[in-house]
Amino acid sequence: YWAYDTTTISSYSKCLKQVQYGHNKEQDPLAQINLSLLFGEEAQLPFYYRKLPGNITDVKTVKNLLADIDFFGYQKVHVVMDRGFYSENNVDGLFHDHIKFLMGVRLSLKFVKVELEQYRDSIRTWSKYNQEYDTYMICIPVEWNYTQERPYKGDVIKEKRRMYLHLYFNSQKAVDDELEFVKQMIELNRELESGDIVLEHKKLYDKYFDVKSTPIRGTKVTARQEAMDEAKKNYGYFALISNELKDPAEVLKIYRNKDLVEKAFSNIKERLDCRRLAVSSELSLDGKLFIEFIALIYLSYIKKQMQDQKLFKDYTIQGIIDKLDLIECFERPGYDLRLGEMTEEQKNLFGLLGVNSPS
Repeated sequence: YWAYDTTTISSYSKCLKQVQYGHNKEQDPLAQINLSLLFGEEAQLPFYYRKLPGNITDVKTVKNLLADIDFFGYQKVHVVMDRGFYSENNVDGLFHDHIKFLMGVRLSLKFVKVELEQYRDSIRTWSKYNQEYDTYMICIPVEWNYTQERPYKGDVIKEKRRMYLHLYFNSQKAVDDELEFVKQMIELNRELESGDIVLEHKKLYDKYFDVKSTPIRGTKVTARQEAMDEAKKNYGYFALISNELKDPAEVLKIYRNKDLVEKAFSNIKERLDCRRLAVSSELSLDGKLFIEFIALIYLSYIKKQMQDQKLFKDYTIQGIIDKLDLIECFERPGYDLRLGEMTEEQKNLFGLLGVNSPS
């Protein structure tokens, strides 16, 4: 599987065309660009990136991703994406291009709600419990209403395509979700009673509270318990869809491996110091992103080798880099490169990282 995701990188620049205001995933108030990455899950290495305008949403990036994948010339492609990329058009596009996919979906989708209501009780039975993941899980075959517009023929193809809906319930997630919800309700209630209104919360105020104000009694806030109970009903549940995989445990394993992209974004922003663009020209931006991408390949490779060789029990990534950074190199025009002395530990580290020791 190829893991696909996007992140936002903020910028103070007023000169870069693609720096736009949009949904910032880190709640940063600055304008931004979006950066997309494709990772190979087995190699755990990035091999594709694109910069996008900051006002482009995740769901709009899939069409160009499919075009780029077609350019690569691969015959069998499997892509895993989170629910931010779901749309009917995107799923139709994946089916149309014969791409196998695994994607997160919202429980509020109509076809998901129908199946969840039917299997809500039966999923939480012993036969559906997976000890490895401490999660109840079930696979439900469903039919996807595939639609393809053909402008050159002036018609629309409508077919049924087989798809698998995987439903999960995790009791710890249910507890965490409810705790987070209670904290949010406490804060919303405080804002209403104190008059410290946040405009972005208006829909939540209207959904979960009734507010009455009188000159004598002041503001009285009453919770809408039915709305709160309805929200809490789905805590602990989540859903994934695939047009290939039937085993819900395998699906969950693959989907959780997608977090290597999230960790890669963290590496870009923290280890490789790209939380802010700090450039003012298009050429500098292209160059910086390219260098960041090459550095990310090296960093991802070192991390995978350290995991495979179980080096994390004795070293950190920075610790290994510091160890090897002590080797001195002497260069003279017209002569071969000459290296300084190396310790046995340094030679062993090169070997464990799968790199020939320099000599």
